[in-house]
Amino acid sequence: MQRTVSSTIVLDITEPADLVFSIAAAGDYDLSTEHVTATLDGAPVSIAELTDVHATRLHRVQSGVGRLVMSYDATIEGTASPMARDDVELLTYLRPSRYAESDALAETSAAEFRGIQGAAELLTAVSSWVGTRLSYMPGSSLPTDGAVRTLLARRGVCRDYSHLCVALLRAQGVPARSVAVYAPGLDPMDFHAVAEAWVDGAWRAVDASALAPRSTLVRIATGRDAADTAFLNVLSGRAELVEISVTAVADELPNDDLDQLVSVL
Repeated sequence: MQRTVSSTIVLDITEPADLVFSIAAAGDYDLSTEHVTATLDGAPVSIAELTDVHATRLHRVQSGVGRLVMSYDATIEGTASPMARDDVELLTYLRPSRYAESDALAETSAAEFRGIQGAAELLTAVSSWVGTRLSYMPGSSLPTDGAVRTLLARRGVCRDYSHLCVALLRAQGVPARSVAVYAPGLDPMDFHAVAEAWVDGAWRAVDASALAPRSTLVRIATGRDAADTAFLNVLSGRAELVEISVTAVADELPNDDLDQLVSVL
C-alpha cells in the first residue's frame, strides 16, 4: 500500500514562542519522500527533531513574531511493523489520564459491558456503544473536554470519541491509548484521532466514528490522550491558529469491517 500525506499549519506569532509540532509520520515507516519545513514571514526557521518511545517524531520550533508556516509531506511505502509490547507501558495505559477519566467512568463501563466475554468482543461492543450514543458535531467540544464531559454532552469530534473509548476500555481492564493519524478516506479531511487497545497480543485500532478505513491509517503520535498527541503544543509565548490544511491519499480504500481486529501499520 502506498499512502501520501501532507499538512500545513499557519500561525500568527504575537509573542516569541516555543512550539512543538506532531505532524510527521511516526519513525517506523518506510518513507520514499519526506519534507519538513518552517518559515517565518517567508524566511526559513530552524527545526529540532526529537523522537519519543513510541517513535512519535516531535518538531520543535522557536519562533519570533510574525507569520509562521509549518509544512510537512511524505510518501509512505508499505506498512510499518507492529508496535512491540512493554509491560510498564501496558500499566500506564490502564490508569486514568487527564482526558480519559476511566476511574470516573468505571461504574458506567461495568453497567454497560457486564457479561461480555473476551477482549475482542469488548472492543467491538465499546466501539459500537460510543458510535451510537455520540453525535459527530464539529465545533461542539472544547480542547479541554474529557471523556466524562463528552458522555454527558453526547456529542463531539474524533478526539472525543477516542477519549471515551479509551476510558471505557481502561475501566474494563484493557490497556488503551490515543493515536493521532493521517486518515485516507476521511471527509472532510483533517487530522484524525482513534483509540488503540491491547487485544490478542497486539495493539488494535478502535474508531467509533467509523469515518475512515482503519487499515489505511498512518500513525503520527501515540500517548495517554490528547495531552500527548496534539498536533501543536505552545510551550511558551502566543500563537494564533490562522489556517490548517491536511491531505491523506491511499492507492486503495478498502471496506472496513468493524468486527475485525485491525492494527495501525
